[in-house]
Amino acid sequence: METFGWHSVHLFLSLTKKYVMESLKQRKTIRRYQQKDIPADLLNDLLETACRASTVGNMQTYSVVVTRDAANKAKLAPAHFNQPMVQSAPVVLTFCIDLRRFSKWCRDRNAEPGYNNFEWFVTGAIDALLMAQTFCIAAEEKGLGICYLGTTTYNPQQIIDVLKLSELVFPIATVTVGWPAEDPKQVDRLPLQAIVHEEVYHDYTSQDIDRLYAYKESLPENKHFVEENHKETLAQVFTDIRYTKKDGETMSKILYQAMKKQGF
Repeated sequence: METFGWHSVHLFLSLTKKYVMESLKQRKTIRRYQQKDIPADLLNDLLETACRASTVGNMQTYSVVVTRDAANKAKLAPAHFNQPMVQSAPVVLTFCIDLRRFSKWCRDRNAEPGYNNFEWFVTGAIDALLMAQTFCIAAEEKGLGICYLGTTTYNPQQIIDVLKLSELVFPIATVTVGWPAEDPKQVDRLPLQAIVHEEVYHDYTSQDIDRLYAYKESLPENKHFVEENHKETLAQVFTDIRYTKKDGETMSKILYQAMKKQGF
């Protein structure tokens, strides 16, 4: 009887792991949410789970600001180009690099910190993003939908001001979360051969690029992007319309200025 019991547990765990893996492969970004709140105990449990993510030196150089209040979400919206999910989602999470807490702990323990530099900005970003991704995986496993907002580093100073972030605290990622009100089509990804390099990095030939991007370029929605923007190739939509050099350089200056103002 005991042997059968252990076999059942092992089978259950194996099936659960397989289900989780398949769920990850089928995941979708959710931008529309039901007008249904996320219980505080569920959100806190997910955040506690996310805190188990890997972290450099076990220092946890991150913080997360939870925004539920409609008025505060409205204040955040302009920094994210007024994308509708910022105000429609029940919860907005801003994951931040946080070297302030650890530095204050050091000083209060007669230790002089030296974490106000670019190295620790990058380290804090890695820590915060690991926590953010762990949260997203845990949230989706519970049936919630999430949307990662890439706009956080476009307008960091606006977010810093709205959230009243202290020195050595910097917003690096924003995630909207809620119960899905849509079931969108899964977007494409490059084949694994485009991403994985065995032993050493192997540079791409033009033939490799043709092969690896063939599927993406063949999709009707991407062909439509090319046509509606009056371009010759999908690549031109990215370089000339969506993510231009000029915009990148401007946002780089804004990002650098905000970093310096926050003490890095």
